[in-house]
Amino acid sequence: MFEKLKTVESRYETLMGRISDAAVQADPAEYREHTKALAELQPLVDKVREHQSLEREIGETRELVEADDDELRKLAEQELRELEARRDAVLAEVRILLLPQDPNDERNVMVEIRAGTGGDEAGLFAADLFRMYSRFSEAQGWRVEVLSLNETGVGAIKEIVTLIEGKRVFSRLKYESGVHRVQRVPTTEASGRIHTSTATVAVLPEAEEVDVRIDPKDLRIDTFCSSGPGGQSVNTTYSAVRITHIPTGLVVSQQDEKSQIKNKAKAMKVLRSRLYEIERQRQQDEIAQDRRSQVGSGGRSEKIRTYNFPQNRVTDHRIGATFHRLTAMLDGGLDELIGALVTHYQAEQLKDVEGPDRDAG
Repeated sequence: MFEKLKTVESRYETLMGRISDAAVQADPAEYREHTKALAELQPLVDKVREHQSLEREIGETRELVEADDDELRKLAEQELRELEARRDAVLAEVRILLLPQDPNDERNVMVEIRAGTGGDEAGLFAADLFRMYSRFSEAQGWRVEVLSLNETGVGAIKEIVTLIEGKRVFSRLKYESGVHRVQRVPTTEASGRIHTSTATVAVLPEAEEVDVRIDPKDLRIDTFCSSGPGGQSVNTTYSAVRITHIPTGLVVSQQDEKSQIKNKAKAMKVLRSRLYEIERQRQQDEIAQDRRSQVGSGGRSEKIRTYNFPQNRVTDHRIGATFHRLTAMLDGGLDELIGALVTHYQAEQLKDVEGPDRDAG
């Protein structure tokens, strides 16, 4: 590991020299490329240098432990324990920073929420989840745009597709994909019996045109009049768009905008991200066949979380973690839960990368 860290430091110093070069500064594209690479290396280099500084302090303090003065020796022993604890903590952070980065972590995401089993209650729960992710996104300073919305009644959602834009959105939300289950007493339940309903969440990294090349010949594009709930006409022009990707059978419809061009652009954005996710999942499945576990896949088929209203409890079944603050979480307070998920999957990734013969440093 330490040989790798020397390489990282050497690359960092090389890049620092490059951005000081007048020829590089005169080329905006090259300068931007080098500064971006430096920014990515900076957190790791800072931790490496902090680790080196602590090692020097530990060496100096160990000399004091050998002192004849009892009081000085006791103080040195206490300081040594504190320094070694700090060094070990920094080393753990270095190991995390050395993990292979998910190339999608910097991307924006498409979040698709669909009501599952449970009738009207499932639709209300889907609306709760949309509100939860919207509030969480607002707290992060991210932008939420609704691309498609299918409501089934007052406050209930059958399906909603949103684009969330911001810094490292996928890195924080990628573990939210899966089946979410709610247990609560519906307002219409006179006997007070608890009902169980579900909704599915899919988090897809936003795909750019360069990621997914779509042959126009593979598309069938239909236009139709937009309509609202119950067949109510939204407009009488053929502005709604339905795009079918013939090779995969994927169908995307969009009717929220009054402009056919805008609806087509939004539909293509959703289609591109879904095709990108299919390819990403295929690659992960291939990797999983050769690995002990598939880290961070966020498989959508599994029941990942339960929201129990009577006990004010949220349980994430993948990591066995329970939080008794359901109301706060549904209001967007997801930091603790998402942090626990990230830590868990990083630990799993460390096991896979380092194996049983892990270097103790």
